[in-house]
Amino acid sequence: MSTPGGGHPEGNADSALHRALERLMAEIARLCLARGMAFADAEELLKRAYVGAARAALPPGAGARDISRVSTATGLNRREVTRISNQAGAPPAPRRSPATQVFTRWVGSPLLRDARGEPLPLKRQGPAPSFEALAQSVTRDVHPRSLLDELCRLGLAALDEGTDTVRLLRDSFVPSEDQARMLDFLGSNVGDHLATAVGNVLGREASQLEQAIFADELSDESLERARQLVATQWKTMLAALVPQLQALIDADRDAGRPARKRIRIGLYSHQADMDERNDSAGHVAPDNEPEDD
Repeated sequence: MSTPGGGHPEGNADSALHRALERLMAEIARLCLARGMAFADAEELLKRAYVGAARAALPPGAGARDISRVSTATGLNRREVTRISNQAGAPPAPRRSPATQVFTRWVGSPLLRDARGEPLPLKRQGPAPSFEALAQSVTRDVHPRSLLDELCRLGLAALDEGTDTVRLLRDSFVPSEDQARMLDFLGSNVGDHLATAVGNVLGREASQLEQAIFADELSDESLERARQLVATQWKTMLAALVPQLQALIDADRDAGRPARKRIRIGLYSHQADMDERNDSAGHVAPDNEPEDD
């Protein structure tokens, strides 16, 4: 059986897989090199990921044969599989800090925005609307001043000592001065995005939303305008979704329903020079849906 491009479907799928992995690994390698991680360390992480994925795919009750099955599936020898299996598991996914939750609720709450949709400055103390009331709506386990200090340290908020008011300095949480937290976000956001895309490709679960739009033949001026459009859309989506998601959480809690599920909703925008080999006319199209002829 052949495909319109010639060759066997399996071979074409393998080539596509290699191309996809090469692009993904190129960015992983760039990050590892920039952070001084040697190849051996990255290789060890990949081995652990292989063993973990192979174990997750084992049928129930594999028992004593699981080492052999994992070895066969991964191509790693039994000694390596045993060594990796005896090591502690990977750290759990990072949880959102209370400061992050305060920031998100401040940005997303319609009660804390002015007529232009911008986050309001807040009195540091006192009844709502105040930073103290906002912080206590998120948690009473951490003092509001500690949460304020953390937001200020991350460059997300500033305290005006003269008026004793707090204002936000940005409308998205990308703490450039906190590399560890940025890397946590990278793993969480890209990890969930990749899990969605891989799950859709494998087709073993119900498809999840994973769409994109691409546009080419843009000037520098148009690209800057496009960036502004994306930022505006993110603000709109954030303001619309955060209160509704919080209402769902509150409703589950009030109804006593088991709450074991999570959702991550994101928006990204990537800008780069066009491939010099691409000489097509400028156009806009979905990136993962077939285009009309």
